[in-house]
Amino acid sequence: MQVVEVNGLGKAFRLRQREAGLKGSVQSLFHPSYRTREAVRDINFSLERGEMLAFIGPNGAGKSTTIKMLTGILFPTSGEARVLGLVPWRERRALSYRIASVFGQKSQLWFHLPPRDTFRLLARIYDLDDAIFQRRLALLVEAFEIGEFLTTPARKLSLGERMRCELAAALLHGPEVLFLDEPTIGLDVIAKQRMRDLIGRLNQEEGTTVFLTSHDAGDVEQVCRRAIVINHGQIILDAPVAKLKREYLRSKTVDLLLEENVEAASGGQPLEKLNGRKAALLGLEGFEGVQVLKVNGHGVKLEVDTRQQPIEPVVSALMRRYRVLDLNISDPPMEEIIAAIYQTKQVEMEEMPL
Repeated sequence: MQVVEVNGLGKAFRLRQREAGLKGSVQSLFHPSYRTREAVRDINFSLERGEMLAFIGPNGAGKSTTIKMLTGILFPTSGEARVLGLVPWRERRALSYRIASVFGQKSQLWFHLPPRDTFRLLARIYDLDDAIFQRRLALLVEAFEIGEFLTTPARKLSLGERMRCELAAALLHGPEVLFLDEPTIGLDVIAKQRMRDLIGRLNQEEGTTVFLTSHDAGDVEQVCRRAIVINHGQIILDAPVAKLKREYLRSKTVDLLLEENVEAASGGQPLEKLNGRKAALLGLEGFEGVQVLKVNGHGVKLEVDTRQQPIEPVVSALMRRYRVLDLNISDPPMEEIIAAIYQTKQVEMEEMPL
């Protein structure tokens, strides 16, 4: 069953233009001029029940605008959409009982109140029977391990603790569709992984449909099975995450902190002048697909093309030569991934026969 259906959806904003100079300022005051900016342009997609979708793109691509239309906050300029069979901007009240949204930069917890009080307030808003509310709350408290935070004012919680409470608050009324807008923004590595695990568990155990936007490639790779890429308000790719990983998430960045000073081993020469000798100095000669991006004292940054070279042998080779104090493996920035997709699509369109 399709729980989200989007056909030709578009949203344009009318923006007032400022004129330069005194004369222009007076003219713009009494005879203002406007320009139209299309935030979302003619997008089409559908989402099946229980599906986990990553809706990704750079800043200003139209992700949040799309979510706001699908949750009924914004009216579209053109097109149509249905969520659980309801038109969001016309039947927002009825829809609100069946969906939930979590915005990473906007809290629904009352700042000075403990989460327990916010949960009680939300139970009243959603007309939850007290017995049902207590059972649901107990389930969420156990699943998200937030029992010790229930009586602590929200302002005193860490970001990771607060986000777990935010997710629990969104799920109190048992929504069928969950909209997540940057749910892991600002979280540390451990808190991010915890949030991803919770979202996956929710989908498996309750069949909740998840619509996720994120700038973190790890969220996309670990949480979702399908990805839609949007840029300049238009969808440029709709594909399984497995294909996205195979064709575009092809490199990893490895940051290491070593006990030894690598630059000292170079005989005092700046590593930038060693060119091809960087890899040999680090014990990485012969490794295909490994590029030494930066060496600064005790710090080393590498880029590993995972199509040519697994990460484990690279790290093992470094550990045989140096004592590693800290290690971090990360994905390339989402902006780079989107740019690569966009460039590939442009080339494909140019090569298509007329």
